[in-house]
Amino acid sequence: MAKNKNSKLKVISLGGLGEIGKNMTVLEYENDIIVIDCGLGFPDDDMLGVDLVIPDVSYLEKNADKVRGFLLTHGHEDHIGALPYILKTVNAPVWGTRLTVGIAQNKLAEHSFREKPVLNAVEAGDTVKLGVFSAEFIRVNHSIADACAISIKTPVGIVFFSGDFKLDLTPVEGKIMDITRIGEIGNQGVELLLCESTNVERPGFTPSEKKVGRSLDGILYQNPSKRVIIATFSSNVHRVQQILNASAAHKRKVAVTGRSMINIVKTAIELGYMNVPDGTLIDINEIKRYKDNQLTIITTGSQGEPMSALYRMAFSDHDKVELGPNDLVVISANPIPGNEKLVGKIINELFRKGVTVLYDALADVHVSGHACQEELKLMHALTKPKYFMPIHGEQRHLITHKRLAEEMGVPENHIFVSEIGKVLELDRDGARFSGSVPSGKILVDGYGVGDVGNIVLRDRRHLAQDGLIVVVATVDIDERTIISGPDIVSRGFVYVRESEQLMDQVRQIARDALVECLDRNITDWTELKGHVKDDLSKFLYSKTKRKPMILPVVMNV
Repeated sequence: MAKNKNSKLKVISLGGLGEIGKNMTVLEYENDIIVIDCGLGFPDDDMLGVDLVIPDVSYLEKNADKVRGFLLTHGHEDHIGALPYILKTVNAPVWGTRLTVGIAQNKLAEHSFREKPVLNAVEAGDTVKLGVFSAEFIRVNHSIADACAISIKTPVGIVFFSGDFKLDLTPVEGKIMDITRIGEIGNQGVELLLCESTNVERPGFTPSEKKVGRSLDGILYQNPSKRVIIATFSSNVHRVQQILNASAAHKRKVAVTGRSMINIVKTAIELGYMNVPDGTLIDINEIKRYKDNQLTIITTGSQGEPMSALYRMAFSDHDKVELGPNDLVVISANPIPGNEKLVGKIINELFRKGVTVLYDALADVHVSGHACQEELKLMHALTKPKYFMPIHGEQRHLITHKRLAEEMGVPENHIFVSEIGKVLELDRDGARFSGSVPSGKILVDGYGVGDVGNIVLRDRRHLAQDGLIVVVATVDIDERTIISGPDIVSRGFVYVRESEQLMDQVRQIARDALVECLDRNITDWTELKGHVKDDLSKFLYSKTKRKPMILPVVMNV
């Protein structure tokens, strides 16, 4: 029950609703704020040149003195990837399990901070006290080791946060989701359940990770003469472990390539989450010492990322691995929505090289880490929530999850399909939406965080679609004469050497516009440039039906 009858618990998603990735949820009660997960997203096709997308945390920056800490459910990019950027402006302690914290430390080491972030490792079963909140980490299965759900005791009741999970009854690490503890918490009474929705459209249960292990072992058995290259998510420690075990059983050495794969394998081995059979792991530089049938190579690039190790292999740009007809490439992942073309491009290039390629459409080489409908029903049945808010999914996932919750007995008016920035309030009188906070996307381009916005993107799209024309002229304002030019520079509009007549016309129209302005005593630089720009835009559109970006550069002697 609330300490103060007027106090309310606010639940705000700053990412992960109406989208895949960028997961971040805020809980606020009076002077205490905790943040669950701190993920990044990947840019849409129209975000030209943008590397990453992170949540807008201006609300947290404004209330930085209230932020008691960040709680991490697991070590995937869409849950921890924004930490290096956000801890620079909201420097609060971070809690997560050992592997999650180990991966986060690797990411933070690539950035500089005014004040060193504090990362705290916990075990599943541990409880952390943060202001009025008390957060218990509960073991779940996922496609990365050490994943947790988080049960949070608040002054208005228990908020249960599922994190990303699945029910794997034969997990690689040997421990299943802590169903008993989740059931005990459900019996205490869960006020609000926030549950992931990624696979809500799929009926049944998600297959066990061990199914992939059996498939990979079969692939090695059936291809004794080939070199095998397996591309998978670097964070899927259990899958990498199974590849190591199968390769050792077939007397193969294993080399690892790709920066993130090397980093996570190193961290997982150091922390004891991965056991390497003696003499199995070799450096990528040593592969020339072995025959093809003695080698397995584990690589990044399962999402077709340009510049990933698999991409460089496919396009003959990898300095250690040259692919050919005696190679078998296994893509042990499904494309994330939006990456299908990139993955298809790599697969086509591999086939062109004569490489044998296996992917999920052809073999059982991937299983999801997310709960399907029956596992989601189990989570609802165990927690028996009074209120429910679906998270982590596009709009269709959230609405489908709402219907599933109704099937499980949650009244429709107790289900809240929210949006990024929308505030859900809970108190002893119930739950309701109440206003919103600043939210959205911050674009990361190289070292620039937030300096690429809608206007810059609009200019990039304009340049990409129609190109650029620069008009350079020198004038004497006092004498009202043109001293030199105008000279025309064209980029991405037309090939100048084949369009000399058009360029001569452009030059003449720019000259006429300048002369007209000077004759009419127009000496304001903005007006002068605007006149040139308008006249050229009309002319070029009438001739080419294109609208290049026009930049007049007019200098005074």
